Amino acid sequence: MTILSPNMLKTYQTCPKLYKFRYIDKLNIPTSNTPFEKGKKIHALANYFLQGVNISRIETVLNENEKEIWQTLLDNPFFRKKHFQSEYQLSCKIDKFWIGGRLDAIVQDGENYYILDYKTGSIPKSPEYDYQTMVYLLCVDKFLKGNYDSLSFVYINLKTKTNYVINFNNELKNEYQNKLLEICTKIAKDSIYRENHNSCSNCNYINKC
Repeated sequence: MTILSPNMLKTYQTCPKLYKFRYIDKLNIPTSNTPFEKGKKIHALANYFLQGVNISRIETVLNENEKEIWQTLLDNPFFRKKHFQSEYQLSCKIDKFWIGGRLDAIVQDGENYYILDYKTGSIPKSPEYDYQTMVYLLCVDKFLKGNYDSLSFVYINLKTKTNYVINFNNELKNEYQNKLLEICTKIAKDSIYRENHNSCSNCNYINKC
């Protein structure tokens, strides 16, 4: 069973041939992890904190920039709500296709639930219709079985110290299901995986292609 993640869907939308290289042929191209180290540290620290682990020793290894980012997250009102789940793997079925991924955190305030996603860089250009937004909201809706007063997705931009909140409703639910079913069906039917030449310039697989 293949569970289509937001990254897989984004990759296919960017370039079907890139999707084939990564997820069908499973070709790995060495890349630098340096740009992602800061984000990984903050995500790990947030997970420990939400689970009630004593993080005082871990905090000492943060550099000044990381300490500032961490404090920004600590000061965020959404992050201080009651912990429900963190670094949690969820999946659900749309028609005959499985979608899913790992969420940064789910917090709650009574029967109001919030999916949190921490960004040390920037949030998506169209947050309401980013695959991450759509997949995670549908998965959490199924997970909670609709037993909630409200469900929202919150992008926490740690760089600009701002939040972008998307409130889930039945209209969005139907729209998300239709959009995801459309791209999942395209992936399932594709046997050619043509390249998208508009995305070649920044592609790590350009030599292979």
